[in-house]
Amino acid sequence: MALFPLNSTTCGRAGVAALLAALVVPAAPAAALPAAAPQAAAPLPAAAPQAAAAPQPAAPQPAARPHPVCEPHAELRQALRALTGRDRITGAVVLVKNTNVAAPCESWTEGAGTADLSSGRPMNATDRLRAGSVTKTFTATVVLQLAAEHRLALDAPVDRYLPGLVRRNGYDGRHITVRQLLRHTSGLPDYLDAPEWEHFERLRYRHFEPRELVARALDLPRPSGAWHYATTNYLLAGMIIREVTGHAPEAEITRRVIRPLGLRDTYWPGDEIRIRGPHSRSYFTAEDGRLTDGTAWNTTFGGVGGALVSSPDDLSRFISALFGGRLLPAAQLAEMRRTVAADPDRLWPGARYGLGLISSPLRCGGRWWGHAGTVPGGHRALTAVGPGGRTVAVALNEVPATLQAEQDFLDVVQTAFCEDPPSRATPPIEGKRQ
Repeated sequence: MALFPLNSTTCGRAGVAALLAALVVPAAPAAALPAAAPQAAAPLPAAAPQAAAAPQPAAPQPAARPHPVCEPHAELRQALRALTGRDRITGAVVLVKNTNVAAPCESWTEGAGTADLSSGRPMNATDRLRAGSVTKTFTATVVLQLAAEHRLALDAPVDRYLPGLVRRNGYDGRHITVRQLLRHTSGLPDYLDAPEWEHFERLRYRHFEPRELVARALDLPRPSGAWHYATTNYLLAGMIIREVTGHAPEAEITRRVIRPLGLRDTYWPGDEIRIRGPHSRSYFTAEDGRLTDGTAWNTTFGGVGGALVSSPDDLSRFISALFGGRLLPAAQLAEMRRTVAADPDRLWPGARYGLGLISSPLRCGGRWWGHAGTVPGGHRALTAVGPGGRTVAVALNEVPATLQAEQDFLDVVQTAFCEDPPSRATPPIEGKRQ
């Protein structure tokens, strides 16, 4: 399950340090993608003063009303067919929603390829899938809610909440902050860089505990660079949630985010290897070179950094609620959007990372904000919000295996935001929590 962002097939790295990087979008080499100058996050609009404590979670959303029929989106359809045709990805689907009432169409989907090779059923936007590192945005949201409630401090050391846990092999939790965990600037390695993960299929049905994985990470050498994507950071963030609230982080995320938003397709699978309800199958290339069904998988190794099951519609509703101010006060949403430059070899040129958020430039102007993730069985998910409040959710059931395929995936995201863009008269959805 890619827990860090790089595909070995694409970039020549060995083992899962590529596939597992999948909890974020596997990246293509920087030189291969169009360059974009890094830039700081756009300033947030002024917001009304917030109370010291975060308000109660918003009430569940009402059932979605029927969407109007939309004109075909030929450019997006062509981009998807490049993935399933030229790149031979098994299946891909995109859900686009406009919150701007002036937009010509409220919602539409485009799909290509097959959700299940055994039945030939086509891809659709209602199927569940493994969301991979999109889980990180859910976890970061709850950490920021606790910060708004003054139950933890972003700039406090990890050792305040987890005394002595990170203090080995040159790593010291007294000098790593909660903010650095969420931003991947802690200097900690990713446990998925360990040699045993080069043969990820052999660990497919094994249960993992967060402390076991963190301990394994601390045995590894220190990574180079100021920014290093590591799911280790988010397992530690989950442990902090447990220490602060007295509850399992999965339970807190469900109580504070999943249930209030009525995300009926989103759940923690635990040790369940199968996906409940209607879902797309997922596929990966096994060590013997055969295309293999990877749907059944124990994803406890991802934990609150990558184990969620969800659907394109739920992920779209989540990112819209987050940027609509329904989950965080304006001050904490602003913290989330304060970014640093990401390593372009692990993401792509121009990408920046905030607190559980990726920000990336759009060819039509502005930036999208969201997250992406991949799991080793083959599912990839992305959810993001862009200018005018448009949200885009993408689901694949096979991980791109070439540089061209990675470029085509990023082109699908760009096209979904830039084809027939909504009116710019309305700013991106942001505001205070209700």
